[in-house]
Amino acid sequence: MPLNIPEISPEVQQAKMRFGIVGNAPALIEAVNRAIQVAPIDLSVLITGESGTGKEFFPKIIHAYSPRKHARYIAVNCGAIPEGTIDSELFGHEKGSFTGAVSARKGYFEEADGGTIFLDEVAELPLTTQARLLRVLESGEFLKVGSSTVQRTNIRVVAATNVDMLEAVRSGRFREDLFYRLSTVQISVPPLRARGNDITLLTRKFASDFSDRYSMPPATFEDSARSEMLHYRWPGNVRQLKNVVEQISLFHAGAKVDAETLRPYLPDAGMNYAPALSHSAHPYEQERELLFNMIFRLQSEIDRLRAKIEDEEPHRPSAATVQQPVEVIEVPTSLVRYTEPHSRFPSAPVADAQPAASAKTLEETERETIRQALENNGGRRKDTARELNISERTLYRKIKDFGLE
Repeated sequence: MPLNIPEISPEVQQAKMRFGIVGNAPALIEAVNRAIQVAPIDLSVLITGESGTGKEFFPKIIHAYSPRKHARYIAVNCGAIPEGTIDSELFGHEKGSFTGAVSARKGYFEEADGGTIFLDEVAELPLTTQARLLRVLESGEFLKVGSSTVQRTNIRVVAATNVDMLEAVRSGRFREDLFYRLSTVQISVPPLRARGNDITLLTRKFASDFSDRYSMPPATFEDSARSEMLHYRWPGNVRQLKNVVEQISLFHAGAKVDAETLRPYLPDAGMNYAPALSHSAHPYEQERELLFNMIFRLQSEIDRLRAKIEDEEPHRPSAATVQQPVEVIEVPTSLVRYTEPHSRFPSAPVADAQPAASAKTLEETERETIRQALENNGGRRKDTARELNISERTLYRKIKDFGLE
């Protein structure tokens, strides 16, 4: 069995399922774990990594696991806002402060008061805006454009960039004091080429998602194609992989894709890379994870149909009675991610699974998830149901079944 397989805690596994994060590479697991650990502590966080690696998931994890989770979360792409309006967008403006300001407007820092603001591509901020941002981080104070009245806001800032920030500081494009203020805690998201067999897991997910969304037979990838993917550099990372798989799923629906078919979809196919296979999980572990996801998805559909029957025909026997003697495992829909068709699982990993032990583990995991969610929401069942993305009726039944009253 390969060495250095990461130990995935239940909390990290729950976060992966909740936010649809796929993969078992040690660097990825470490990034998720750091996000969970820093979430309760109100510090600024800087997320670094190449474009397309999925940096946008980590601010959501930090917000969801923080005391601010019930307040607003606002994501701002700093690189997409023109320099002339960025101050107004972030801090707001007064009526008549510039041409076109026909009324006063609140900025994102005022709107997100009490919550979290995510500044993506933060290195693209103009130097004048950087000075304003530094003041907010240090004192919580800001001025609207065209106003002399100091306002206060209580926000947590999480920033992300694909730029070498130290080089940006050296070249004078980014303030050194702001860099150190933003990067109290840093989280590094690994590039796709360093994630080993995560590439195979993501390929299956994207092909399956495309097949489900457009009701087309899924494309499958032969060993030669998978090897080609593992040795490609993926300069566009996960975003590029998804684009490639979706193109192949469209033009080769239901086909078995080999390396020769794949190569035209890989720009600069000569860009070879030595894959980090030693960092990937054992194939049995990968297939076991996919099997669990299939169970989660099937059960969510059963739970949805059961709730619909109970709502429309309250006097008929409950769905639980109708389902007897078949035993099902109820899983919150917030844990649903994706599935692979059963027929595509190799027989050996499935034969090695222990059904009874898996069911018990899933039931215990569900009970702990609900207990933790109730505790996080102060026992408020409505907020708990919303967080778990299930109906209050289902939550009440589960609380009773698990003895959490």
